[in-house]
Amino acid sequence: MFRLLASLFLAAACASPAFAWGKIGHRVTAEIADHYLSQPAHDAVTGILGTESMAEAADWPDHMRSNPDNFWRSEANPWHYVTIPTGQTYAEAGAPPEGDAVSALAKFRAQVLDPATSPEDKALALRFIIHIIGDLQQPLHAGNGTDRGGNDFLCTWFDEVTNLHMVWDEKLIQYEELSYTEWTAWLLPKITPDLAADWASSGPADWADESTALMATVYPANRNLKWEYAYAHRDEVRLRLSQGGVRLAAYLNAMFDPAPEPAPVN
Repeated sequence: MFRLLASLFLAAACASPAFAWGKIGHRVTAEIADHYLSQPAHDAVTGILGTESMAEAADWPDHMRSNPDNFWRSEANPWHYVTIPTGQTYAEAGAPPEGDAVSALAKFRAQVLDPATSPEDKALALRFIIHIIGDLQQPLHAGNGTDRGGNDFLCTWFDEVTNLHMVWDEKLIQYEELSYTEWTAWLLPKITPDLAADWASSGPADWADESTALMATVYPANRNLKWEYAYAHRDEVRLRLSQGGVRLAAYLNAMFDPAPEPAPVN
């Protein structure tokens, strides 16, 4: 029976794109970020998204992957992850010709800041920025190129056939039975000023390398995942969601409220 379920699941997985964090996780990072935005960044985001909150925008790029247009099914797909071969850093691996999450982030930043960009394209680019920064915190969105970021690593979650990527995208977060606002209310008070400053001091390539380092503990020896796995990785999930929120805000603050250039020394 297990082999039959596994075969059915793998067939479905091959036809389905991989997502990241899931709706709740992306909304948590965006909602945390909203609490750390500077006023200029908040005004700029509101000016682009209008009544659409960052939490609402956060999952939009995943939602649009169901759109049959080739842009969403093919061109935009690589922008949700990075591939870093074992033993390398992101700086050493670099982006492939089709791009990846780190290169797409730079592309969309430039698009948002370009005065010639249409309002519609600015909104698309900003939604991607919000989404991608969340993606980069999910350990299995920094794959090593061998199993599609854990999508091909078949396992069970409380006897439900799934894969490791889905466990990290959704199962571990849903296990807590919290809404994204409840998650945010629990996580925000635990982010000290020192932690926020430390997390905000790094960049996208660093976040990808952090995810790569976490993968050493993510892959289980026993593929029948239950309470023990949830217990072992609870702190990592909370950390990466919190870091994603702080880093998203820091990225947007730097975009829309850059620090003034230092005065020249006479």
